Amino acid sequence: MNDERTQWLQRQPQTELAKKLGIFAWILTAIILLLVGLMRRVKIPLPDGVSLSFLPPFHAAVNALAAVVLVISFLAVIQGRIALHRRMIITAMGLSVLFLLSYVAYHFTSHEVKFGDSNLDGVVDAAELTAVGGTRTAYLVLLITHIVAAAVSLPFILFTFIAAWTNQFDKHRKLARWVFPLWLYVAVTGPVCYWMLKPYY
Repeated sequence: MNDERTQWLQRQPQTELAKKLGIFAWILTAIILLLVGLMRRVKIPLPDGVSLSFLPPFHAAVNALAAVVLVISFLAVIQGRIALHRRMIITAMGLSVLFLLSYVAYHFTSHEVKFGDSNLDGVVDAAELTAVGGTRTAYLVLLITHIVAAAVSLPFILFTFIAAWTNQFDKHRKLARWVFPLWLYVAVTGPVCYWMLKPYY
């Protein structure tokens, strides 16, 4: 075990702080999921001449960058480079927050784009369904698993982060074993979903 890892593991757990942060994590999760649930039902009109059409490729880029950062963080912790791992996870958290804020802002102000809607009228008719064939099913499966993984992983990403932040490293490791693959799946499938949907923007 290298010196850097040993120094981190010798830190005393901060259980009281962890409890307080855990409550905050649940509240934050509830707020985010509420906003995500509302954003397709509530539309806020933008001023004339203002468009947020540049945001979908930005979202894809942020997600792709988050995936790269997560892989670096994983390699760093395997090598015992805990300070680098910590910096990369904080960066990934920051990118995820940036993505969420931008994503919610876009969907509150823009109409939903539908896979297969080649004439961009907001409806995927029978002819358009036939044209895309099974590709639409593949897209929807990818999109649904992406959304479910994002919703399920959100509070547990926060709990995993809190466990490390409060020096509860055994708990952090147990959570990270299954939270990390979910988070990485969300980060990778986001850009793939955008790439598949891109022709219909």
